[in-house]
Amino acid sequence: MLLAPVVTAQAAAPAALTGNAEAGKAAFRKCASCHQVGPSARGGFGPKLTGVIGRKAGSTTDYKYSAAMKNTNIVWTEQNLAGFLKAPSDFIPGNNMRFWGIGNAQQVADLLAYLRTQ
Repeated sequence: MLLAPVVTAQAAAPAALTGNAEAGKAAFRKCASCHQVGPSARGGFGPKLTGVIGRKAGSTTDYKYSAAMKNTNIVWTEQNLAGFLKAPSDFIPGNNMRFWGIGNAQQVADLLAYLRTQ
């Protein structure tokens, strides 16, 4: 008896992009008009982003968040941040972020790599 290998089609999950923290730091310059990072960061026009990964959305005390952001139960995982950075108004409707989003997945991965260092 001859056995032939069985081939099954499986949907391949998209490969996660590897972010580059240096490229993310350069990309963050656009964010820096509203957000700060680092040991002396504070909220201003936007909340500080130091330690944002793993933090509950709308939880820093030195920024006045929208009701939508304060009332969400989202924790800023890398996956959630990626979704928010891609389309802030779709991810959390009613938030105050005045930003259309980032369509370039590599740039999002780079920003996340940079934010992991902060």
